[in-house]
Amino acid sequence: MQSAVILDFGSPRLAAEKHTLSQALKTIRAARGLSQEAFSDVSSRTYMSSLERDLKSPTLNKLGELCAVMEVHPLTLLTLAYGGASARKADQLLAQVRRELEAVLKERDAAQPRA
Repeated sequence: MQSAVILDFGSPRLAAEKHTLSQALKTIRAARGLSQEAFSDVSSRTYMSSLERDLKSPTLNKLGELCAVMEVHPLTLLTLAYGGASARKADQLLAQVRRELEAVLKERDAAQPRA
């Protein structure tokens, strides 16, 4: 029997938060003192502007490239996007991710045939 994992990213509580990926991107870029032009090796300034105005969404690969320029792990950007600037919310979110990851790996291991 599989255990249920509750995914909280679509909950009204998180949906009501105004902090978005675009805001998180702007926050980290500004905190690192980077201009949009600093991303020229991985993106155009126009694309960066579109991301920061929430007009476009990056692919996972592009997210990784952008985070490399900002010298942060992609999960840092996503944690800021979903948890906002609250350390408490970030801790709760990361604890949820840890629980869900453990559950998925446990389910995967249980589903593998025994040798």
